Amino acid sequence: LANPNWRAAMAVEYQALLDNITWRLVPRPPGANIVTGKWLFKHKYHADKSLARHKARWVVRGFSQQHGVDYDETFSPVVKPATIRTVLSIAASCSWPIHQLDVKNAFLHGDLETVYAHQPSGFVDPSTPDYVCLLQKSLYGLKQAPRAWHQRFATYVCKHGFTAAKSDASLFIFKDGVEMAYLLLYVDNIILTASSSDLLRRIIAHLSSEF
Repeated sequence: LANPNWRAAMAVEYQALLDNITWRLVPRPPGANIVTGKWLFKHKYHADKSLARHKARWVVRGFSQQHGVDYDETFSPVVKPATIRTVLSIAASCSWPIHQLDVKNAFLHGDLETVYAHQPSGFVDPSTPDYVCLLQKSLYGLKQAPRAWHQRFATYVCKHGFTAAKSDASLFIFKDGVEMAYLLLYVDNIILTASSSDLLRRIIAHLSSEF
């Protein structure tokens, strides 16, 4: 906290959590399981190995969750390597543009069941220091976080013209007349290819507006 670089990185992360309405503060329910958390710190580097930025992330300790209390199903699919190779082969043979995307704070977009967590250390609300966070969105470290994010993303893209492939739950296909696009999802990383640059830009704009 005394280092201005790390303090600023923590403030950015905390503001992102607030902007995403990740939780609301509530009185601690009697007998409730309160998930603990911690700060993780990492240096992010440019391709030439020079320092890009200080990255701080508030995560919860999934091992402090209790099955049947604050989590149930946890399985989340990731795209298969064979699917990636197939889609890239199609894009290369058709000379389609390919774009790689990364969703910032992806897990914060996932919806989940009732989970209580401690307030982030260093950012405890002085007016309600004894309150706990009733999570409205998923956090990194939660056992069900990847599943919640995948379901949230899949629901959104399928409402906007994509169809989930039967062979791979992380491949989404868009087809509208002669226009076509393939979207591959690997946790918070996306590979997108489309039959035209204009369609590619439109899809990216839609994704950016939501995530």
